[in-house]
Amino acid sequence: MDIDLSLARQTFITEAKELLQEIENSLLRLEKNPHDDETVNTLFRAVHTIKGSSGIVGMDIVEGFTHFAENLLTKVRDGEIPVTNSLIELLLESRDHIAVLVDLSVGEVASLTPDVAERQAALLERFDAYIEIKPDKHVAAAVDGSAAVGAIGQSVSTDAWHISLRFGKDLLRNGMDPMSFINYLSKLGTIVSLDTVFDSMPRAAEMDPESCYLGVEIGFKTDFDKKAIEDVFEFIREDCQIHILPPHSLISSYVALIKALPEDPALLGELLVKGGALTQSELDEALRLQSGSDVPADSREGKKFLGEILVNKGMVAHEVVDAALEKQSDNRTSKSKEALTIRIDAARLDALMNMVGELVIANANINQHVERLQDAALMESAAIMMRLVEDVRDTTMRTRMVPIGETFSRFNRVVRDISRDFGKDIDLVITGAETELDKTVIEKITDPLMHLVRNAADHGIEKPDVRTANGKPAKGRIRLHAYHDAGSIVIEITDDGRGLSRDRILDKAVSLGLAESGQTLTDSDIYSLIFEPGFSTASEVTKLSGRGVGMDVVRRNIDALRGSVAIDSVDGMGTTVRIRLPLTLAIIDGFMVEVNSASYVIPLEMVVECVEMPDAERRAVRERGYINLRGDVLPYIRLRTFFGEPSEGDLYESIVIVKYGEQKVGLVVDFLQGEVQTVIKTLGAVYKNVHGISGATIMGNGTVALILDIPTLVETVVKYAYECAN
Repeated sequence: MDIDLSLARQTFITEAKELLQEIENSLLRLEKNPHDDETVNTLFRAVHTIKGSSGIVGMDIVEGFTHFAENLLTKVRDGEIPVTNSLIELLLESRDHIAVLVDLSVGEVASLTPDVAERQAALLERFDAYIEIKPDKHVAAAVDGSAAVGAIGQSVSTDAWHISLRFGKDLLRNGMDPMSFINYLSKLGTIVSLDTVFDSMPRAAEMDPESCYLGVEIGFKTDFDKKAIEDVFEFIREDCQIHILPPHSLISSYVALIKALPEDPALLGELLVKGGALTQSELDEALRLQSGSDVPADSREGKKFLGEILVNKGMVAHEVVDAALEKQSDNRTSKSKEALTIRIDAARLDALMNMVGELVIANANINQHVERLQDAALMESAAIMMRLVEDVRDTTMRTRMVPIGETFSRFNRVVRDISRDFGKDIDLVITGAETELDKTVIEKITDPLMHLVRNAADHGIEKPDVRTANGKPAKGRIRLHAYHDAGSIVIEITDDGRGLSRDRILDKAVSLGLAESGQTLTDSDIYSLIFEPGFSTASEVTKLSGRGVGMDVVRRNIDALRGSVAIDSVDGMGTTVRIRLPLTLAIIDGFMVEVNSASYVIPLEMVVECVEMPDAERRAVRERGYINLRGDVLPYIRLRTFFGEPSEGDLYESIVIVKYGEQKVGLVVDFLQGEVQTVIKTLGAVYKNVHGISGATIMGNGTVALILDIPTLVETVVKYAYECAN
């Protein structure tokens, strides 16, 4: 039966991308601290894992090239090659090349494209300065997909090793072929014996054709060390049981192996054979002695215990027999090693979140009927159901949350490359890496963050001589910081560079017709002009920026996430770009209000309190647009007016006080309806640009309620208050 390795390859590609990021991070750390042995070991393990795993799943073009990087890192690890800037540069370029090879392997490409082959040949030629290789031979090997096997690791005796392997039950189900590991093992040496173990195989009626019940006992001759043999099975180590005994192993090694065997055979001899302490021919001889057949009468051992015969004849040490007896008497069933983590396809998480959202809506519908019927027993059951739905919702949302630190770490390479290309010295500082955010939000915020970091490094940070002339440290600094605030996540990109020139931005805006000469604008208004399409004050165009393209895309992408972006800057001192995002795009706790019979939902984490509109101040409030809230001025906005709803005289009104960032404003509404769980539904293309609305939700009775865009409303109120004051 042919095994489909497509699933295994996809798993490899996912893990390879994580390892490639680890390689990049390790190289950047090593560049700063060339004598960090732990980083060298981490780097070597990542490269070695990619090499071994790619060979197992048949991605030979990846294995072929990665082998050379592994050879080079072996010499670095052994102290034969020092870590230099040129070596780091070569390894970073090799890391990028491996990423290209992995992408090529997605389509199961058997050979390299001409441009990739040319780049690979150039890299291998540079490898030749560090390790002795023949470029023509190895280039050909890597191009045609064959993996070169070099002398890595420590040489050992060519006597046979004993490998005891029990494949995991889900091996076939995960798209693995047991023979691929045996074939890959044969690349390192010679398999002198191979016995298949069937003890775990159930009766035919109970057999699952997708489950693997096989084990193997292998005799193996090689010049490689134990680590190299062990790494052949790196890809399945967590799911299988693997024991490797070197030639002439100590008795204690065989004892440990026998105790660790997953099978529980009834026969002592069979157990010793599987443990590698006894060969089948030796067992056959001992059994003949025990039964007395085919031997002279005076040599018969009668019905002596088999273990005694084996010890007396010098076939097995008594310690090994004792261990086998202990194992034999232990009738515990083998338990599979429980995985601490599992990898889940992102599409499955999205589907689960959608189903949970529908469950929330259905639960709201049930609660409405319960309120109408007022049945005590039904109300109690509904309350339990509501609590369970909330628990399911919260658990599902936590499952989607991932730390933002991995995204932040990608920018180390960006800052490093810009520093090298433009003669700058920049230090990237990351704080708040453990802050968690919905995976969908992280995926969509990566590109805007990349652009902002590039801008900070390219246009923000000055060259060392300019900085020192201005009394600054020669080394510039960019800081990425993330933290939670009022149910949102805030990401700050701060640099200590030249800052933004308020006057230059305003002059450019006037020339482009974005502002009028003499117009009174706040600093925030002026700085926000850089997000307009085509706006740029860069004095020169670089390969990264300065063409007026990108910042408008940054704001558009952030707006699409129901977020906001603001800029603080001091000319000559630096700039901070502050992005505020919702924690999730799927489900929120909301506070329902009503305006002119229409329902609106306010994200609950932004609600501070609710107060009544004082009768004595109602008319005055309408004229001035703010109220006195316990001695503080609170600007407000009447939602009836904002959404163009008709006024109906002196209605009883309430004010919902919301907070976004450091700003508090009031939203004047007709009625307060209370807390609700809401599933966020995106608006269609026709309504996506409606001012003050970020989405919609379906209520339990089937009606639609609009979700208020609090950042936009707060910005509107604050801007109006500023204009009134000036």
